[in-house]
Amino acid sequence: MAQWVTVWRAAHLVGVPRSVLQQRVRDGELPLSDGLVSTESLSRLYPEAHWADTGLLERVAQIKDEAFGRRVRERVLPSQEVLAQRVFHQSQELADLRRHLQQYHALVVALRESLAQAQAAAPGSGVLQDLAEQARLGLARVLATEPVDRLDVMDDMLKVMSAQVTVRPSGRQFTVQGHDSLLQAGLHAGLKLDYGCGNGTCGMCKVRVISGEVVRLHPTDYRLSEAERAQGYTLLCAHTAASSELTLQTLEAEGPQDIAPQQIVASVRQVRPLAGDTWLLHLQTPRSHRLRFLAGQSVTLGVAGGDGTADDLHLTLPVASCPCDDRNLHFLLAREASDEFTERLFAGALKPGTAVDLWGPLGDFVLAESERPLVFAACDLGFAPIKSLVEHALARDESPSLNLFWLATRPDGHFMANQCRAWSAALDGFEHQLSYHSDPTAGARQMAQAMRADLFDIACDFYLAGPEPFVQTLHAELRQAGVPAAQIHMEVL
Repeated sequence: MAQWVTVWRAAHLVGVPRSVLQQRVRDGELPLSDGLVSTESLSRLYPEAHWADTGLLERVAQIKDEAFGRRVRERVLPSQEVLAQRVFHQSQELADLRRHLQQYHALVVALRESLAQAQAAAPGSGVLQDLAEQARLGLARVLATEPVDRLDVMDDMLKVMSAQVTVRPSGRQFTVQGHDSLLQAGLHAGLKLDYGCGNGTCGMCKVRVISGEVVRLHPTDYRLSEAERAQGYTLLCAHTAASSELTLQTLEAEGPQDIAPQQIVASVRQVRPLAGDTWLLHLQTPRSHRLRFLAGQSVTLGVAGGDGTADDLHLTLPVASCPCDDRNLHFLLAREASDEFTERLFAGALKPGTAVDLWGPLGDFVLAESERPLVFAACDLGFAPIKSLVEHALARDESPSLNLFWLATRPDGHFMANQCRAWSAALDGFEHQLSYHSDPTAGARQMAQAMRADLFDIACDFYLAGPEPFVQTLHAELRQAGVPAAQIHMEVL
């Protein structure tokens, strides 16, 4: 018998992005009933799907290798306590199902006996004879041995290996794998959850558990009140899913206005060159005070000046990393910048361990809620906020396709071309195109021509970042091509 699963879990079963299945639902290829799809329909649509598609067998097989098993268990499998609780919940479901089947079987047998008695009392009744035959054939079909649907088996396996979490009222879903907390898993999936310290001290990640079970990962300083515990509240940062399915109630940030300003003292983790004139600054926040921000936003950095005066050098930069890793923040800096902060960086004054103040986040260059294809356009260091947006879009897994255009105005300007090629190689729905022109205005016009040559529909969301001549020129080209203003988002650096 086919099972009914969510689109999220169906995508995991057949090994395709959720956006691909959502598109097939919109095209009428995959029937949807009350937000669920049947494993039978999935099998017809993906007859080649097998265990390897989800990687579960490979990951389980790796555990048998003693030399590698410990690292795999840490990253893939939940703790023994969580695993035991999920198996227990799965066993409860199977026991309930077995009990219901036994009760239905007894009911059908009793009905057959009643029909036989009725036929004996009224021989020759065609209606009773038909009912008796229908009951006999129905019971034979139920008791017949049929091959088990492999997707049903895989779904049962997934319920033990990982947990599906649904957030109300938004309806967003995410997976909890390995030793991740609910907060970590939600951030990795691109959700804009409310939180503060990330270690159970502040209580800002408090949510209500509507259904399912959670288990605590580590002790917390924040104490829930008796009323909160009675209503099912818990802390996202300190708990994980104990049951295979979990429903939480919490509000997510709708935009930059929902992210509170923060001030954090971070430290330099690494400074390294990406190209001759472009360096990466890697900052790390304390475990107890992480930076909550949205992809595409910026922060102001502050360091002590050369004379020892605190916080006398400041620079506002877009974050070039994903919000899913809120402790490790990446920034891109160019040598030709005329500010003293950048000069100190290239002079080697910012060494690992140097304290850096952070203020932010700033800006509203963030992903809009949309199911349209996404087109990203960057010029030079405009790649920094675009990279953050791309990583966040990949985590959300909601867009049918992602396309990246990157213009460089100097020969070594594509300093992260390998990252772009890696995205294209790993993701079917991701394409990129690198271009060069010393003039950002002329380069923007060439980029617009390339977009039209690739037959882009105007029904896309466009995100433009870079120097003002590039952004304004490309914006004008897109508007002239008929793209609505509401579908163009810009960040001038």
